[in-house]
Amino acid sequence: MPSEANPPHPREAASPEAASEAASETASSEAAPSQPAEEIRAECPQPHPMMEKDAASAWLGLEVVDHGPGRATCTMVLRPEMLNGFGIGHGGMVFALADTAFALACNDPDATDTITVAAGVDINYIAPALPGLTLTAVAAERARAGRSGICDITVTQEREGGEPVTVAEFRGRSRTIPRR
Repeated sequence: MPSEANPPHPREAASPEAASEAASETASSEAAPSQPAEEIRAECPQPHPMMEKDAASAWLGLEVVDHGPGRATCTMVLRPEMLNGFGIGHGGMVFALADTAFALACNDPDATDTITVAAGVDINYIAPALPGLTLTAVAAERARAGRSGICDITVTQEREGGEPVTVAEFRGRSRTIPRR
């Protein structure tokens, strides 16, 4: 039984209703990013054509903040329906955000005859993703040789005080193939 000196973790006793309430409270107290998203978006080129038909990313509420050759930055607010049974971000949601940043960094928006897809990925979850806060995935291509490439994606979340916490590290191995 928890004592006053050792209270339970807020997620341990959270019902779905409590998690939803906590997400709403946390979202309203979210710290501002170090560089306003509007400034970053102003520097961002035209929307990536890959996103036009990406229903999964639309459902996630994913926003492409930046993209260019070998790089991408995406954000997503962790909503109550994205939480697992412990009241923290479901790993699949974190993975989906990182995977989209990976795809954007690997695919040239002007390519008409090829696409670049995942040949394999690894993800390491470092810290829990807390509800109501924004996750940011930053992708950087590390190497490309012929049709193969490697891209690293770091997923972070700003916590109280504005300090970013690494939630996950994702490494993607890509393969460029003919468009069908």
